[in-house]
Amino acid sequence: MPIRTINVEKLQEVTGNIYESIVIMSKRARQISAQEKLELNDKLQYFEGFEDDDEFQFNEEQERISKEFEKRPHATQRALVEIDNDKVYYRKPEAGSKF
Repeated sequence: MPIRTINVEKLQEVTGNIYESIVIMSKRARQISAQEKLELNDKLQYFEGFEDDDEFQFNEEQERISKEFEKRPHATQRALVEIDNDKVYYRKPEAGSKF
């Protein structure tokens, strides 16, 4: 993954505060990462419980699935793209409200 510069002014325009934008981006990246982890675990769970007869074939398939997930762009990079394309929904709690 090549290093890419980020237009901080554009990122700041999302919320009006660069720090809030970064927090939103990091939370979205964590969501993406958690979703991918669940998806990967679901795909690899299929191979549990099989006999050792086809172990080599299953190992190759597991390796192929893992490499497919490794080739995907990093969750932070995808979160940044989503923010740039206005695909992220966020809301601020009202001032004085309790969490």
